[in-house]
Amino acid sequence: MTDDRRSAGHQVTVRRAVEEDDAALLAIERSAWDASSGFPSYQDTLQDTFFSRSGPEAHLVAEHGGTVVGYLRLQDKYQFPEGAGVLSINGLAVAHDARRLGVASALLEAAAAEGRLRGARKISLHVHSTNAAARRLYERHGYVVEGTHPNEFLIEGDYIAALDMAKTL
Repeated sequence: MTDDRRSAGHQVTVRRAVEEDDAALLAIERSAWDASSGFPSYQDTLQDTFFSRSGPEAHLVAEHGGTVVGYLRLQDKYQFPEGAGVLSINGLAVAHDARRLGVASALLEAAAAEGRLRGARKISLHVHSTNAAARRLYERHGYVVEGTHPNEFLIEGDYIAALDMAKTL
């Protein structure tokens, strides 16, 4: 699987993750999340390996100019037969210096292609209501809000709603 885009004279290429991506992905994971996009306490749970939660097979990796600059974690949403065909994006992060280059869009397009290859009918995700940039990105890629969970999280003194978004393939 490859999705190539031209930006700043370089291509954004999306491929499946391999074990050798671990250090680069861990560095992105440690720097990409903040209170508007994730959970500040998450940083305290990070291990010495990116693949401690899920292996390379669950990840798509974006490269720009030959450097790993982002990832998307795509997994089955449900572990029972009735939920087969629904995938979940359980993480999407882009290195700070690679933002606004089309990396996230390339990853989302690759996830949709991968979903179709797997015979999925739907891809879902969660996003903080305060993360307007991510919401706009997902909407541009055909995701719609399916549910709102008001006051779901207390982050840095503010109650944050969680949004469920999904795209039908």
